[in-house]
Amino acid sequence: MFRVQSVRARTLLSCALACTSIATQANGLSYAEAQQLARQSAPSLRVQQANLASARASLAQAGTLPDPRLKVGIESVPVQGPDRWSLTRDTGTEQRVALMQEVPNRAKRDARIAMAQARIERDHAMVAAAGVTAQREAALAWLAVYYAQRREKLIAEFLRENQLLQDTLGARIAAMSAMPTDLTMARQDALMIADRGDELARDVARARAELKRWVGERGGELLAGDPALPDVDAEQLHARLALSPELKPYAPMREMTAAELAELDAERRGDWSWEFAYARRARYDDMVSVMLSFDLPWQRERRQQPLVDAKRREIERIEAERDDLARRIALEAESMLAELRAMDAMHARLAGDGQKLAAERVTLSMAGYEAGRGGLQPVLAARTAALDVRMKLIELEAGRAAMRVRLASLVTQE
Repeated sequence: MFRVQSVRARTLLSCALACTSIATQANGLSYAEAQQLARQSAPSLRVQQANLASARASLAQAGTLPDPRLKVGIESVPVQGPDRWSLTRDTGTEQRVALMQEVPNRAKRDARIAMAQARIERDHAMVAAAGVTAQREAALAWLAVYYAQRREKLIAEFLRENQLLQDTLGARIAAMSAMPTDLTMARQDALMIADRGDELARDVARARAELKRWVGERGGELLAGDPALPDVDAEQLHARLALSPELKPYAPMREMTAAELAELDAERRGDWSWEFAYARRARYDDMVSVMLSFDLPWQRERRQQPLVDAKRREIERIEAERDDLARRIALEAESMLAELRAMDAMHARLAGDGQKLAAERVTLSMAGYEAGRGGLQPVLAARTAALDVRMKLIELEAGRAAMRVRLASLVTQE
């Protein structure tokens, strides 16, 4: 009976531990959640979203007429003679109220509407680009924490093995099958491994700080699960580079400048305004007046044309800047693809023959040491080499993961 209860207790304990592990993983920060949080709350993204909201709010007034003007005054007040400073005795003195409205020409108003719409498109493209950047940087920070913690675990494993070695050396020294200096060398090796552990702890702290920058306080949580990394196809990547989020703002930027050019060109036609006035005079009937005024653009070659030419050069600058960025993105993609291929090849060699040979070296040196045919120094050197190989493997995995994220972000769409 006691045995059955013991089995049941162990089963319940195992289930509880499994549930605790699942809950911990569920409460941790996953790779996908980090990217989603960055898209929702990254400050740099909120800046662009505020710009977009401002652009949308200003669209309604883009093509409207300017505010009208109300004029109130007194005209023709005498300053000499017996009626000086009188507002009622001189028949020429009048009290006047006027309403005036300026009317920009239709082409100018259409150009302002087009510029406001192009600004919305530009800010929308900037929001999309900022979202891609936030998602990429959050993913890179999450990966940095993930792989740094894997290296920390590896360091902890080698420290435990070193401690086991030190624990056995006392008996071996007493049995005169090992030298006292072997224990000193093992302790020195432990110190060097601990130094590497401290460097990794520093790297984890830095990566955590970067992760918090993009996702907030949740960046300090335990990581949950493994990363679901994007696939990279070189042909598809090259075919979609023209759709890079970094290039999308340039088309509406060109449209904005073209709209400004159209507004400057509309200056050649001139604007007009109307005015309605009501006048009151002493001992005479009240009067109304209607006035129309028109701009008379002249010397266009000296006034409007230089500004028009400047805007045309601005369009050329935007197009050239866009082409330069497109070439830099293509160069960056080619360089990263080449680096990724090199890291894939290095990883394959280390994961295969490199790791196998490092393990074989440890086995052979340890066998020689236990048989009395060699000292402890070759064992420690072989173990350090094996640690270096495994650390390099994790570093290559981290580099490959980061490279895939960066390549995917070049063509990621909103």
